[in-house]
Amino acid sequence: MSGTLVNALLAHCGEQLTGIGGVERPGIVHRLDKDTTGAIVVAKTELAHHHLQAQMKAKTARREYLGVVYGAPHTDRGTIDAPTGRHPSDRKRQTIVPPLKGGRYAITHWQVEERLNNFTLMRFRLETGRTHQIRVHCAHVGHPIVGDPTYGSGRSVGVNLPGQALHAERLTLIHPVSGEPVTAIAPLPPHFLKLLAVLRNRTV
Repeated sequence: MSGTLVNALLAHCGEQLTGIGGVERPGIVHRLDKDTTGAIVVAKTELAHHHLQAQMKAKTARREYLGVVYGAPHTDRGTIDAPTGRHPSDRKRQTIVPPLKGGRYAITHWQVEERLNNFTLMRFRLETGRTHQIRVHCAHVGHPIVGDPTYGSGRSVGVNLPGQALHAERLTLIHPVSGEPVTAIAPLPPHFLKLLAVLRNRTV
């Protein structure tokens, strides 16, 4: 498949990535959901790959997301602690699954960034990194991500979104060579900014 991050990495680094992270995901340390925008980390050496993956596993890497959800949470911050797993009847979906039935513990910390009438801009910090975690947790507590084709409400917001309004805004980790903390910040994409502008205009 052309036009992917892997294609770009191979074009830029060539054989330097051979064998790092596997044939299908050379250099890729972690993933973003389809249509989730934002920062992602890749490794250019085997040493860096192992070091960065260890940080992800040990939860020392800090991942923060911005998302727009339906509704207005009653508090300004909180934690969603609910195990997730594959949906029993739809293999493409995840859902809340008790540990006794194979659910893996999943923890999402959140705080309100801006209230926009019946919508809310929220910041999420992942303590774990399960598949679709933020999207599943938000839907579970009754505040699905706007534009989410899988877990959303299906309601229109008047903005043509390519997918869920979820953006990996900040990624902080330890550089595998220097040992210094590194923070990558990804600006919000145009469609996300347009959504915020439309919602803010409704509050005036």
